Amino acid sequence: MGGKNPLVVLDDADLDLAVSQALGGAFGSTGQRCTASSRLIVTQGIHDAFVERLTAAMAAWKVGNALHEGVDMGPVVNNSEFIQDLQYVAGAAASGREVFGGEVLELESDGFYMRPALVLDTDPSDRINREEVFGPVASVIRAEDYMHALHLANDTPFGLTAGIMTTSLAAATDFRRRARAGMVMVNLATAGVDFHVPFGGRGASSFGPREQGEQAREFFTHTKTAYVAAGDPTQI
Repeated sequence: MGGKNPLVVLDDADLDLAVSQALGGAFGSTGQRCTASSRLIVTQGIHDAFVERLTAAMAAWKVGNALHEGVDMGPVVNNSEFIQDLQYVAGAAASGREVFGGEVLELESDGFYMRPALVLDTDPSDRINREEVFGPVASVIRAEDYMHALHLANDTPFGLTAGIMTTSLAAATDFRRRARAGMVMVNLATAGVDFHVPFGGRGASSFGPREQGEQAREFFTHTKTAYVAAGDPTQI
């Protein structure tokens, strides 16, 4: 169940709420969630203000031992994932994209530490927008309007989660219906789902039935069909 989950931010969104949900959705749990908000699709009217607020919030985040008080983001899980995360950041920079953050940190606590990274002004075809990083790396894509943002959100082989930040009931309702994802959030981060509801996606983010909730019974059940003859089958 890979994911390249979009969080759409429309011009009418509550900016403070959008920034907080993007921050937690993209970099909470060090971005190591298949439901992480890894593509931030922002309409042009709010784009610059959103990026300015988000990068300021990222700069204020404390990276360190996740068991210590006041720490916002812990280390990457292991060295191979750490190297992969840094390669994605370096690749985006080498392709000419501006990257905020992403630096390696040398801290007192053992671990693989880096600042959360945000790749700016990306194109939908960029590698950073096509492949799952599974780390504290997110990208920003500029959208012209809601319909363009919806198209960009659905422009992925993965369809696990999708979210929208808006104060428009019409836009929220339309997005819930037309987003090609197994789970849709309105004014919430894409990451973090309840255990009592079905969990799963579409396309490359799905395999068979949903897990969790009532559908978990099907997910964890192997169906077997058996035939038993009660007597001589030639006499039946």
